[in-house]
Amino acid sequence: MVEEILFCIGCGAQIQTEEESKSGYTPNSVLKKGLETGQLYCKRCFRLRNYNEIQDVNIADDEFLKLLNEVGQSDSLIVNVIDIFDFNGSLIPSLTRFVGKNPILMVANKRDILPKSIKDSRIRQWLLEQAHQAGIKPVDVILTSAHKKQAIEPVVSAIEKYRAGKDVYVVGVTNVGKSTLINQIINFSTGTNNIITTSRFPGTTLDKIEIPLSDGQVLFDTPGIIHRHQMAHYIGAQDLKIVSPQKEIKPKTYQLNQEQTLFLAGLARFDFIQGERQSFTGYFSNDLAIHRTKLEKAADFYQKHLGELIQPPRPEEVSGFPKLVRHEFSIKEPTDIVFSGLGWLKVREKAVVAAWVPQGVSVIIRKSII
Repeated sequence: MVEEILFCIGCGAQIQTEEESKSGYTPNSVLKKGLETGQLYCKRCFRLRNYNEIQDVNIADDEFLKLLNEVGQSDSLIVNVIDIFDFNGSLIPSLTRFVGKNPILMVANKRDILPKSIKDSRIRQWLLEQAHQAGIKPVDVILTSAHKKQAIEPVVSAIEKYRAGKDVYVVGVTNVGKSTLINQIINFSTGTNNIITTSRFPGTTLDKIEIPLSDGQVLFDTPGIIHRHQMAHYIGAQDLKIVSPQKEIKPKTYQLNQEQTLFLAGLARFDFIQGERQSFTGYFSNDLAIHRTKLEKAADFYQKHLGELIQPPRPEEVSGFPKLVRHEFSIKEPTDIVFSGLGWLKVREKAVVAAWVPQGVSVIIRKSII
C-alpha cells in the first residue's frame, strides 16, 4: 500500500512530521486532527492563521538563489537583516548581484548582545565599512534588537522612507532573528500607525509570506538561507544557547605569553605563536567555557579532555565532531580573529597566531569592531 502524500492547504508544502525547522512540519497530534476535519495546516501556517506569528523556514541554496532572481526582477526595497554578533557569517555575498538596482536597507539585529559601552555611531560606521568591503552598499544601517523589542519604530520608519510606495522583500540567513523582527514590526504597526492593514495574510506560499501594507503594496518575508560554515551546524541543539549569546556579552581579557593556547570549549582553539606578551580580549557567549594551556601540551590536552572538561561537544557527540583545522595569521594592527557563529578574539599588537575551527567552519580576520 502506497502511503498517501499530504499537503498543507495554506502554503502547499508537503506535510512531514520529522524535522521542525523544515517546511511542511506538522506534529503528529495535529496531523490526526487535521485529517479528521479536512483542515490540514503545517505548523507555520497554523501559527500564522491563529496567532499572527511568523516562523522561520529554511530552504536550500539553489532555491534561495532562484528567489533572489525574482527579487532582482521586481521594483522594491530589499531589507537585509544581519546579526551584529555574527556579521560576517550572516552576510549574503551574492546579494547585490541578484537584487539589481533595488536599494538595500541593512537592519542589524541583536544590538543588545554587544556591550552598551560601544556607541551606536561607531557600530554603524563599522558595519558600513564591512558591508562596502563585501560589495554591499546599503542606503542606510539601522540597529535594533527584535528579541528585546528595542528600536522597532526606527526600523518601521526607515522601511517606509526607503520603500517610497514600493513592495518590500525581507531577506537574511538563518538564525539572524528575521522572523522575530517581522513579528515585532507587525505588532508595532497594527497597534499604532497601521502600516500593515490586516492580521490575516492571504497568498501565503512555501517560498515566501505576503504581508499586505496599507497602501496596497506587499511586504514579503522570505525563507532563511542556510550558511553551512556557521558553528551552529556542528553542535547539538541543546548547546545552541551556550554558544549563542542570550544577553549582553561580558568581554574577557587574557594576558598571554607566546606559545600559549586558549580552548573555546571544545569547539575551537587559539594559539599565540609568536610576539611580545600582550592581552587578548574574547567576545563570546558568557556561558562559553574558555581554558588556557601551553601550546606544546595543547594537542594532548584536547584529546584527553574533549567532551569532558572541555565541552561542547558532549561525550556522545565527540566521535562525530569534525576535526579542528588550523589557520595561521600574521597580525600587524588591532584585528579581530572571528570564529564564525562563535564570536571573536581581539588582537591588539603584532603577533603570529593560529585559529583552529571544525572542518567546514570559517575563520577570518577583520578590522576590530571595538
